[in-house]
Amino acid sequence: MKPRIPVREMALAAMGAALIAVCSWISVPTPLPNGVPFTLQTFAVCLLTALYGWKLGLGTVAVYLLLGAVGAPVFAGFKGGVAALLGVTGGYLVGFLFTALVTGLLAEKLSRRFPLLLLWMALGLALCYAFGTVWFVQVYAKNTGPISVATALGWCVLPYLLPDAVKLTLAALLTGRLYPLLQKGQRP
Repeated sequence: MKPRIPVREMALAAMGAALIAVCSWISVPTPLPNGVPFTLQTFAVCLLTALYGWKLGLGTVAVYLLLGAVGAPVFAGFKGGVAALLGVTGGYLVGFLFTALVTGLLAEKLSRRFPLLLLWMALGLALCYAFGTVWFVQVYAKNTGPISVATALGWCVLPYLLPDAVKLTLAALLTGRLYPLLQKGQRP
């Protein structure tokens, strides 16, 4: 009986989820009130979804989130568990699904050329930022008290724009180098 998901894709998803986890552990603390460090998660999510396409990319991010949800310490600061996903910054983690969908779909269907790939990644990350910020405002208000969207953006998005721009640029450049190699590994 032929497996529904090819072994190669299962292996790529597992390696990709591991890469996202390792990139989440590479972090620089910030003095921001949200306590969220600078990590390489966005780099890994954008790189993998641009390489894998939307289905495998989305599946890889889902595997990563499920590992974290069941308690594996795959999130920044070696955190895991449902509480990490449902906390104030959990929306940014869940938002990686939007990043994966948009980046993977546009890269797969339209182009993996550098300038366009950078645009696809930026669009995907913008959706992640939007979803995560709405989540942050809602959960913060419930747990601590009302907060404005402008304050949430100042804490959770604006400080990360420049580092994320660098990460997206590196991810887009690496995609151009790695995608042909990944394609060579496929059988006709």
